Amino acid sequence: MAIAVNGMTVLNLDAIKGSFAPLVVPFNEGEVDYDSYARICEWQIEKGSHGLLVNATSGEPTTLTLEERARLVEVAVGVSAGRRPVLAGTASQSHAETVTLIERYQKLAVDAIFVVTPYYCKPPQRALVEFFVDTARRTDKPFLIYHIPARAAVALTASAIVEIKERAENFVGLKNTDDDIGLVTDVLSRIGDDFRIFCGAEKMSLPMLSVGSCGAMISVSNVIPDKVAQLCELYSAGDVEGARRLNSEFSELFAAIDWDTSPIATKYMLKRIGVISNNEHRLPMAAPTAELERRLDAALNRAGLI
Repeated sequence: MAIAVNGMTVLNLDAIKGSFAPLVVPFNEGEVDYDSYARICEWQIEKGSHGLLVNATSGEPTTLTLEERARLVEVAVGVSAGRRPVLAGTASQSHAETVTLIERYQKLAVDAIFVVTPYYCKPPQRALVEFFVDTARRTDKPFLIYHIPARAAVALTASAIVEIKERAENFVGLKNTDDDIGLVTDVLSRIGDDFRIFCGAEKMSLPMLSVGSCGAMISVSNVIPDKVAQLCELYSAGDVEGARRLNSEFSELFAAIDWDTSPIATKYMLKRIGVISNNEHRLPMAAPTAELERRLDAALNRAGLI
């Protein structure tokens, strides 16, 4: 998402805010069901999501090949056709794989690229800075970091985030899947309120909006996209009490996402409400237990969805 002004590239971030659904990926007998994925993208647009997030945690991207990840981005871009911004994730701890996907995305009409903190290897802060500066410089598109300490086993400091911003002009934001409100406050105070920080954890959505988050990228928006979008819209419009009431109304579904490893609960609920036909995962992920299914059915019933 960039425009040319007097021969210079200027990033246009007006649409990168609100509720971006981290799309689940449907499988059929072990293969990615791209037709069903396209229908999910269209359903999200119809239900009011402000953007589509491809290859985030809810999409089980580490179980996908690089080609599958790239093709999912192509499908989302094709379905959206400019109606909603599409953010494309790399989901790899490998620098080489990340670069390969960035080069692929650079040729597509994606609106931004987001890169996860390298997991498993637990690099020091100075290495994280170099990794993100290098990868950000490989695209002229807006660049966001996917900060998910609980999964990646590594966390960025505010100082590291500020340094990356100083060295990579197109670094415009963060998906912060964490409960560290202090980090959000510190980063925004040092970089400025135009820096895009999205909340990636259901229970922290309203608190993070209150300290300057621009929106939410949460798994439950797969199930109730209209409600998550409305929550963001209410808060943005200054109706804090309305946003609080909506957050309270759907608090059980927000919590249900974490009743098992994401996106196990999310995909089951999507099947129950008729959005996907197969609740299928690739190893090492698995379907929910019968007990969890009963709990999720009860939550969906209380929310009026079944």
